[in-house]
Amino acid sequence: MAGIYIHIPFCKQACHYCDFHFSTNQQRKTDMVRAIARELELQQPYLTEQIITSIYFGGGTPSLLDEAELQMLLNTVYKLYPISSDPEITLEANPDDLSPEKLKILKQLGFNRLSIGIQSFHEPHLRYLNRVHSAKEAEQCVQQAQEAGFNNLSIDLIYAVPHPDHSVWQADLANVVALNPEHISAYCLTIEEKTVFGQWLRHQKIPPIDETFAAEQFGQLVDTLTANGYEQYEVSSFCQPSWESKHNSNYWKDVRYLGVGPGAHSFNGNSRQYNVANNGKYLRALAKDQVPYEQEELNKADRINEYLMTGLRTKWGCDLAWLKQKLDYDLLATQGSYIEHLIHEKKATLENQQLVLTRAGKLLADGITAALFVGSE
Repeated sequence: MAGIYIHIPFCKQACHYCDFHFSTNQQRKTDMVRAIARELELQQPYLTEQIITSIYFGGGTPSLLDEAELQMLLNTVYKLYPISSDPEITLEANPDDLSPEKLKILKQLGFNRLSIGIQSFHEPHLRYLNRVHSAKEAEQCVQQAQEAGFNNLSIDLIYAVPHPDHSVWQADLANVVALNPEHISAYCLTIEEKTVFGQWLRHQKIPPIDETFAAEQFGQLVDTLTANGYEQYEVSSFCQPSWESKHNSNYWKDVRYLGVGPGAHSFNGNSRQYNVANNGKYLRALAKDQVPYEQEELNKADRINEYLMTGLRTKWGCDLAWLKQKLDYDLLATQGSYIEHLIHEKKATLENQQLVLTRAGKLLADGITAALFVGSE
């Protein structure tokens, strides 16, 4: 099995925290869709003999595409690639794009999952983050999607937004639970260097992220969603029983995927490809039937580190027997004392060769993973 990721590099405006590749100039949107369709043709051999189980439209803001543009890309995928009988077809969407008419079109086109970038239900926080939609639209679009027949909805939230107390975050959690989506992704606000927030931080216009404040909100997140029937199956991902994201789970389970569009990444088991993150360069290359990417061959250490980095963020953890069998690496032999320390500190468990981080460990997942990394061999 494998997945296809389609990156749509356009947004109405720039969110202050976002460092993904996008442009607010949509003049060449249709040209871009045609170029991506052409890349899907040129990249067809990349996933040889793989059945596609997930198709994910990300960005940017793919909900900006009109019916004809979405239809073109879906038709191209179905024409060129073997698709499973029940694929997960996801569209990332902003609330202000999800009118009842647009929802009806998406349903007719075959989308069966929406990932809605709400981030907050609090108007001042939305303005601080520079989101386009209003708090009213945030709630209304979910209800309208449910009425339109979408029974696999994911809502994105952001925590650790500066505030004197936790009242706004607690209200956001109450609101999302009341809407009862099948899936919730919650991300800690980070300040990236090349964003508006990064610039403001350099000029001391905003405070740095308060790590204690963020940790407290992470705890409230886990407590609230767990108490309401959601399972934390990855550090930032929560779902009702059996509603894990197939596409994201494939990333974490070392499954192959093809990424198309400027800035998209691909993985075929042995190497990674990185498309150029520049709309103009991408369009010029595809006009010549060339895919503008850089390729990185993965050595043994790379494969081990990627498996640790992705696996330890999930409820499944890392299979140490698989590591030894497939990658010829004995983690217990090299990191046994550190793993014992993690278990003693109740930051990890080890049962049946499965190393799994506890709730306390997940809060420190990045640091723990880095400590377990191996150097190039």
